[in-house]
Parts: sequence; C-alpha cells; structure tokens
Amino acid sequence: MENSLLLTYLILLPLIGAFALLFINKEKASAIRYTGLFFSAITFIISLFVYFGFDHSSSDFQFIHKFEWIQGLNVYYFVGVDGLSILLVLLTTFLTPLTLISSWSSIEHKIKEFTFFMLLLETGMIGVFVSLDLFLFYIFWEAMLIPMYFIIGIWGGKERIYAAIKFFLYTMFGSLLMLVAIVWLAVYASGSLGYFTTDITQLYKVAPTIARDIQLWMFLAFGLSFAIKVPLFPLHTWLPDAHVQAPTAGSVILAGVLLKMGTYGLLRFNLPLFPDASLYFAPYFSILAVIGIIYGALVAMVQTDMKKLVAYSSVSHLGFVVLGIFAMTQESVQGAVIQMINHGLSTGALFLLVGVIYERTHTREIADYGGIAKLVPFFAFSLMFASLSSIGLPGLNGFVGEFLILLGSFKSGVLNSWWFTVFAASGVIFAAVYLLWMYQRVVFGEVKNPSLNGLKDMNAREIFVMIPIFIFIVWIGIYPSTFLKVSEKTSAKIIHQVFNPEQTAEKLINNR
Repeated sequence: MENSLLLTYLILLPLIGAFALLFINKEKASAIRYTGLFFSAITFIISLFVYFGFDHSSSDFQFIHKFEWIQGLNVYYFVGVDGLSILLVLLTTFLTPLTLISSWSSIEHKIKEFTFFMLLLETGMIGVFVSLDLFLFYIFWEAMLIPMYFIIGIWGGKERIYAAIKFFLYTMFGSLLMLVAIVWLAVYASGSLGYFTTDITQLYKVAPTIARDIQLWMFLAFGLSFAIKVPLFPLHTWLPDAHVQAPTAGSVILAGVLLKMGTYGLLRFNLPLFPDASLYFAPYFSILAVIGIIYGALVAMVQTDMKKLVAYSSVSHLGFVVLGIFAMTQESVQGAVIQMINHGLSTGALFLLVGVIYERTHTREIADYGGIAKLVPFFAFSLMFASLSSIGLPGLNGFVGEFLILLGSFKSGVLNSWWFTVFAASGVIFAAVYLLWMYQRVVFGEVKNPSLNGLKDMNAREIFVMIPIFIFIVWIGIYPSTFLKVSEKTSAKIIHQVFNPEQTAEKLINNR
C-alpha cells in the first residue's frame, strides 16, 4: 500500500498530544490525564486499522509513506511495516494507554511533565519500528532516550539519577558505533548504486556484497548497539538498575517495548544486511544467549526484591529471543517474534502488579509479605496468572514462543548442536522455580506482618488495566495462529536473505 498516511498519523498523534498538554494548566490533573489517555487511545485505534488492513500473505513493506527529506543526500522520510514491525507497533500502542491509566494514582507530582514524556516516548518507539531509512531510524532511536531518561530520573526511586545516567550512557555508547557503521555503509553503497542513500530497501541490495572481513566489523558495530538494548549477557548491567528505579509505567514500557528494539534491530538490520557475518557470529551470540537464560534465571532466584526479580527474569527471557533469532530456522525466528510480544505482555503484567502492591505497602521486599491471598484475592489470582504466563504454562502465551524457539534451535543447521536447546530448556525450569517460590513467599502462609492486615485489594481501575493483557495472554496461548500468520512471510524472507543473499539482491534489483 503506497503513500498511506496511517503510519505518519501514528507517529504524529502522540506528539500532538504531548504538545497539547502544554496548553493545559498543570493544576488540572484530571484534564491532563484524560488528554494523555485520549491521544494514546486514538493512536491505538489507528494502529488497529493498520493491523486489520495488513496483508499477511505478503512479505513486502506495506502502508508506505515516503518523501525526500534531505535533498542531495537521498535521505527520505520513509516509513512502512511488515509482518515483524506491525506486531511491535501494535504492542506499543496497546501498552501505552494501559500504563498511563496505571500511573493515575502512583504519579502524584509533575503529572503534566510525566504524561508529556510518556507521549513523546510513544512517538519515538513507533518511529523506531516503522522507519525504513537508517537516518530516520537513528533519529527516532536517539530521540527515544530523552523521555525515558527523564521518566527514570524524575519519577524513579532513590537511586534514580544513577540509573538514568547509566541507561543513557550504555545506550548512547552503542548508538555511536551504529552511527559510524551507518555512514560507512551508505558511503560504500554509493559506489555500487551511484548515489548516497540510507534507504534500507536499497542497502539490502548492496550490503550483502561487502567483503566478509568488513561485514564482520559492520555486524559488530550494529550488533553491539542492539545487544546492549536487548540486553544480552554480559551487557545487561544497566537493566536491573533502570527497572528497579523506574516508576511502574516506565518499567512496563522498558520491559514491554524498549528491550524489543534490540531484538528487532538484529532481525531488521544485522541478519539481512550482513548475512555472512550473521552466520559466522550465530554460534557466539547463541552461546551468550544461553548463558543469559541461565544466568538471568539463577540471579532472579536469589533476589529479595520483587521488582529486581522480574528485571532479571527479562535477561533470561530475552536470551530465548536472541537464541531463536540466531538459530535461523523458520520455527525459531517465528518463536522469537511471538516471544517478543509474549514478554511484553507477561512481564508488563508482572511489573504492573508489583506496582499495585508497592503503592499500598511501599515495600517490594519479598520477606515483608506472606499470607496475603486471603486479604487481596484478586491480586493473588492476577499475580499467579501473570507468573504462569511468564513461566510458559501450556495454554498461555509464554509456552508458544519458548516451544517454537526450542524446536527451531534443535533443528538448526547453523547451531548444529542440540546442546543449545538442552541448556536453554533449563531456563524454563528455573523460571518456574524463582517465580513460584516468590509467589509462595508473598501470597501463601500466615500473615506475619501486622501492617498488612488492612491491605486493600485491586480496585476497578487496576482490574480494568489487567483484563485486556490477560485476554491476549490466553488468546496467544490457545490460538497463536492469529499472530503467527502475520509474521510468517517476513520471518521466511529474513531467513532467505541470510542464506540466499545473491538471489535476494537480484530480486530487489529487478523490482527496482
């Protein structure tokens, strides 16, 4: 679909909403909250039009909007979606209004600024997923850092400044390497194409022809930036600090969407642009992914802080996604894509629930709880449901992604060893241990802390936030085809680009 404005509307609406907030008196908290919710809800509705209008039988980019942005450099405002990005755009627009609603009682100061930065962040996230020009992608990638930095730094916990700076510096370091690689790639491509361009569809034709030794360096420059964002072991140290110090809404968006930008980047850029290097580095990235699965799970097991436990579980779960990507089979890549969505839902739900109980007790220490099932039954049920989803119980969403990744890894000719699957599978068992153990200590037993006796259960607003997330958790668990068929063609195309770069380049040139 050429020259569609829908994706541009998706980018602009939260931005317009953010600036509309500037005209509202900061004392009118309700008006600010409802305005933020209105613009994020409208953005979600438009994303549904994109989703239902998407032709999943095609692997091509759709809903394209393109015009020249910087004359002379062939830099375009070029946006579009395929079966990979459409799901991540939908996840972004789905979670943003829910996080805004969830923050209505937890954010009590600088509400206008908080809502402003949340909407600004949504624009950046959508921009990252729909950009088809590397220059435009880099602008959104960097722009997204600013609102997240302020959300952690202003509304976070006691160590918020340290966490915000650490998050910013880690991401910025990786981004600069990527910027150098983007410039080098565009200059190199100008020799073959006859003109300078950062258009991804043009670079797909040229980049795979780069000599293998140079591809290795280019792959590392892009890959390091994305590996930090995932985060892949051992580049994960910024994540627990950022998660623990961020407000609940920030943690949900960080886990639900921002981490996926790293795995999205690996699939969108590293694999199709540098196929030889991808095959070379696949075992190394897979080893780090498996280490991350086990390490994240073991460290989560010994945490005494619920939020930190969920944060380390992300290191483990995202390890599955990276393993699926570099196993490079249809099943594993499909599993990686659906696991990105699953992690956004299940870990987002866990962070929301930790936020619910923290608002009431102002403690996240597991030892401060116990026996609250009788006091807050709705909360106890919700925490169990989200935990089972994260563990990967059959019938819920987590099982589908992990099963496909393990199956695809087992069959992978690139990895050529079933030991990757064996060690990765241990992460599923460890997840059950640390989540069910945490659940037992928090929910079951006798109430030993007298201050918990007056604990109030989830209110209507908090239940309302959880219901749509739980619906999708069950939906994906019971009938994943609804979403797997959306990414099927794109997953197959990415694998084809890795194993048959010459055919892909030739096809692209013929279609020019």
